[in-house]
Amino acid sequence: MLQDAIAIRHYQKITDSLVEMSERGYRSTDEMRLFLDGYLSALRVTNAIEVHNIHRLEEEVIRFLYDTSNFESPYEFEMEVERGER
Repeated sequence: MLQDAIAIRHYQKITDSLVEMSERGYRSTDEMRLFLDGYLSALRVTNAIEVHNIHRLEEEVIRFLYDTSNFESPYEFEMEVERGER
């Protein structure tokens, strides 16, 4: 669990970007993983946050990335429910 405020902000930015990428058609986790690796690399180079917080951030984002429910559209569910009612 992330406890550092700056790491939490980066987590929010990364996960928002991953969801946006998914909505734009980047469905492959490999493509999203490349984005994540680049983002984390930039954090390491700039010393934006401490190294142990970067490792925790990476673990949390990877957990987010491989949970498919994070990339499901709520509109898809509504359409399925409407079709089932008829």
